[in-house]
Amino acid sequence: MKKFLLLLLGLVLPLYAQVPYQHLLKPLAENWLTYQGDFTGRHFSLLKQVTTDNIDQLVPQWVFHVPEAKRLQTIPVVADGVMYITQTNEVYALDARTGRAVWHYVSPKTKNNSPNRGVAVLDHRVFFVNSDAHLIALHARTGSVLWDTPYADLEKGYFASLSPLAINGKVIVGVSNGDCGVRGYLDAYDAATGKQLWRFWTVPGPGEPGSETWGGHPPEYSGAATWMTGTYDPELNLIFWPTGNPAPDFYGESRPGDNLYSDCVLALDADTGKLKWHFQFTPHDTHDWDATECPVLIDTVFQGKPRKLLAQANRNGFFYVLDRTNGQMLMAKPFVKKLNWARGILPNGRPDLVPDMDPTPTGKRVCPGVVGGTNYFSPSFNPGTGLFYVMALEECDLYTSSARPYTKGECYEGTGADPIPSEPGQFFLRAVDIQNGEIRWEIPMVAFETAAWPGTVSTAGGLVFFADDTGYLSAADARTGKLLWHFHTGQIVTASPMTYSLAGKQYVALATATDVFSFALFEPVRPSPALIERIAD
Repeated sequence: MKKFLLLLLGLVLPLYAQVPYQHLLKPLAENWLTYQGDFTGRHFSLLKQVTTDNIDQLVPQWVFHVPEAKRLQTIPVVADGVMYITQTNEVYALDARTGRAVWHYVSPKTKNNSPNRGVAVLDHRVFFVNSDAHLIALHARTGSVLWDTPYADLEKGYFASLSPLAINGKVIVGVSNGDCGVRGYLDAYDAATGKQLWRFWTVPGPGEPGSETWGGHPPEYSGAATWMTGTYDPELNLIFWPTGNPAPDFYGESRPGDNLYSDCVLALDADTGKLKWHFQFTPHDTHDWDATECPVLIDTVFQGKPRKLLAQANRNGFFYVLDRTNGQMLMAKPFVKKLNWARGILPNGRPDLVPDMDPTPTGKRVCPGVVGGTNYFSPSFNPGTGLFYVMALEECDLYTSSARPYTKGECYEGTGADPIPSEPGQFFLRAVDIQNGEIRWEIPMVAFETAAWPGTVSTAGGLVFFADDTGYLSAADARTGKLLWHFHTGQIVTASPMTYSLAGKQYVALATATDVFSFALFEPVRPSPALIERIAD
């Protein structure tokens, strides 16, 4: 009877995973504990059950439909068999083996309805931001609210859409809507209580270091939002967070100067939020090339010397490698071919600008286009191959500008950018050698749809998984780029794949527009010996 009751409780009680900080420091291969898999942002998995030899046996295991979803951007987080996914103002906990819903949290009615990219986990808490910029802690067993902290003023135009970053006792969050005239910042909150610990403003106030780079432009509507998730080095105790473009977006005459700390990666002390160093990719940006692409942390021998690196494929079309201990630029090379705004990157890290490439009232053809050479979709780095995998976009746009003044409640963009009908864009999956920036191989995508913004994951099984702009999840040989497998989801994909393992079985998961798919190797059903004997009779 006791065994029966324990079995019954196991079937009735929700799945439950505790994630102590030590597990985040050294995550088990079977889990996927952060938005990018771990603190490094490499989007790489040590799992190797699925390989280049058996990838043709990968088949769907389950599909979970998210009601009312239209454009899922979540990357699932998996902890000890529990999968957490999000959509606008909602969190689902699923059984990662079957796709069965364990619990479902819906945020109270909100003013905004922005997409959501995922959760963070720490101890018995699941952290989530709703679109009105509330940081919410949920109990991992039940989904009940433990605390709810609003951290932005909606009346000023803020909202949120990122996955939080949970580190030792803290949760880090940022804000969205820099194009509409807010002042960006990054916040840290106590993971147990929701109390604010520090704030770093990405646009300096009057008289603060960096304020001289704005030419008197008011900081309260200067942009530099923090709308994507950063990475973390526990040894250095530094958070590396990317920042968005300045405002007004396409008109720079009202904000002369470099406009710090827009279009930067910031290295912040995790305990205090104090700035240790910064690197600005696109000073005085007038093309919406925010730097919110993932800053990937790599420890390796770089050009003959052991280094702690930070690599980023930037929206401006250049691939950068920095020394993350001090922000020194070690290399910068183009990873797109359509690039006409700069001749290259100078040794001091600044772009060697081509004259007269700012937007104009009549329009200026500039490459990359407004989507960028890449965007928020996750790159990945495989330490076994030394290659950085990024979804690159070859496209130019016609950029226009105007001196429209700031008006509260309206977006503050300074006009915008339009596609050139005679020059359709095209996505490529590219493998970049981090040692020299050379493109080792590429896979062209069939078509280009601006609605599809997919990313990648690489594995120790020698594979790189990626989604394309026609709704396929595909896998390629990570060393050669040979296409090995694909599955048509039938939907637009605006998220990145990930992988996890349960009971020795590796799964690959991907959120599409309205569903979450999970795949694993085909396992034939083996009849029992008794059934075989009956058939024989």
